[in-house]
Amino acid sequence: MGNRLPTTSSSEKQSKSLPIDTIFKFPSSMPKWPSGGGFASDYIDLGGLQVHQTSTFNKVWTIYGGGPDDLGATFYEPSQIPDGFFMLGSYSQPNNQPFFGWILVAKDTSSDQSSSNETLKKPTDYTLIWSSESLKTSQDGHGYIWLPVAPDGYKAVGYVVTATPDKPSLDKVRCVISELTDKCESENWIWGQGKTSSASDFNVYSSRPSGRGIQAQGVGVNTFIVKNGSDDNSTSTTIACLKNNNFSNFSSMPNLQQIEALFQAYSPWVFFHPKETYLPSSVNWYFENGALLYTKGAESNPVAIQYNGANLPQGESNDGAYWLDLPVDKNAKERVKKGDLQSAEVYLQIKPMLGATFTDIAIWIFYPFNGPGTAKLGLVDIPLGRIGEHIGDWEHLTLRISNFNGILYKVYFSEHSKGIWVDAPLLEFHDGTNKPVAYSALSGHPNYPKPGLVLQGSGDVGIRNDAAKSDKFLDTGAKYSIVSAANLGLGIVEPPWLNYLRKWGPNIVYEPGVEAQKVERLLPQNLKPAFARLVKILPNEFYGEDGPTGPKVKGTWGGDEGS
Repeated sequence: MGNRLPTTSSSEKQSKSLPIDTIFKFPSSMPKWPSGGGFASDYIDLGGLQVHQTSTFNKVWTIYGGGPDDLGATFYEPSQIPDGFFMLGSYSQPNNQPFFGWILVAKDTSSDQSSSNETLKKPTDYTLIWSSESLKTSQDGHGYIWLPVAPDGYKAVGYVVTATPDKPSLDKVRCVISELTDKCESENWIWGQGKTSSASDFNVYSSRPSGRGIQAQGVGVNTFIVKNGSDDNSTSTTIACLKNNNFSNFSSMPNLQQIEALFQAYSPWVFFHPKETYLPSSVNWYFENGALLYTKGAESNPVAIQYNGANLPQGESNDGAYWLDLPVDKNAKERVKKGDLQSAEVYLQIKPMLGATFTDIAIWIFYPFNGPGTAKLGLVDIPLGRIGEHIGDWEHLTLRISNFNGILYKVYFSEHSKGIWVDAPLLEFHDGTNKPVAYSALSGHPNYPKPGLVLQGSGDVGIRNDAAKSDKFLDTGAKYSIVSAANLGLGIVEPPWLNYLRKWGPNIVYEPGVEAQKVERLLPQNLKPAFARLVKILPNEFYGEDGPTGPKVKGTWGGDEGS
């Protein structure tokens, strides 16, 4: 399993050694996944169209400038395609990271393979979309990008890249019957002539289905999309993604034993800052140590929360009628705010993604308290008092794993209300294992793939997010519960607390400007202009304490991360 070195001609000339010249390999060998069902069988049937994820390529063309880090990009075509399967398009990757490519190839498995109902057909022609002939940038010869012209009732799902101006053979690729395609969109920038993408130039992007979520049927082929000129949709609409018409049976998804094996192989280690005071706990530790349920109109009579949240209101909506809070007793409140790392447990949500060709394992972590923020004003750091505090804090990481082979392809790091996907070659792994490392930033707990300072602001003014390794850590594989599995028939019973859809903390609104004024009064005169700039860019949540809702209310619960 994994990527194989793309073959190249000895006559190819490279101007310099590039990250893409290194083939990414996981630190540890891959385990053999438990058998059962269609998971990790190398093939998935989309309903008359069988697809295979290949990671063996021939290099077609490389350009050595432009794109991310101004290092250029390389274009490939799949090689060693299984018998009966056909190429659907070319693959491209920026040169600024190790090679870790894959693409789908397809085979017609429909019961009716008459000429009018074949799921795959040859293109009728090709249209030249772009060539590099006029570029002065260093490159291996010239590159030519062709759009297959699909027969009526069919769609092209990828471009073809050649190193000559001659049209590719009509036998080179296949187009797909329209009923097995879905709308596609651009995702990450792969290459353009400048150091950043520009709407006025030719750009290449990775592709993904436009509709993504646990009910979405769109399947990513992992070809690329091109956009030529100022029209954002100039050519991208001509490329389609695939659609899984066998989606409802979830035959490609892992079973319970396979999920547990996957999580043991890839469970992240989360490191906390050496100065972190507010650590995670299990949900039940929080309940058992005095967390209270409040009801609007009966605030003077809060009730203790039972094990697993058995007495929490279920379903409905976040209507402000109920909320949770810390214990009333001052000493108990301060103790519970600090969490209990020893009891900490993570909660897993299993999601079919990209038409059930991938499994997402969302890893939810609960913190009883989100600490206050610290401002950076140039070279000076200023504690912000209560600004940034709130009771109850849910953060998460998500593993995206191929259902073709069980390989981890990327990890999502939640960062406040946003987050980022990080490809496997760019992850840090723990101690020679295949377990990714995450860094939980001080006080606010956003997750980052690397230690250091991330400034939430502009220039050298903003809110500090400091991440560093310490002897405080959470091995997520040590204690976890699968709490939801998206109707996969795995017998998972959701705990009552998961279906509590109200706030996990009270809503406390500060008087406008009061907390900021308290901080400003303590500042020397030379720092006040910078602080005024900070106040203008602070998100609204910094002006009050608003407890978060639980995992099931987040938009990513049924959708895709970062959408």
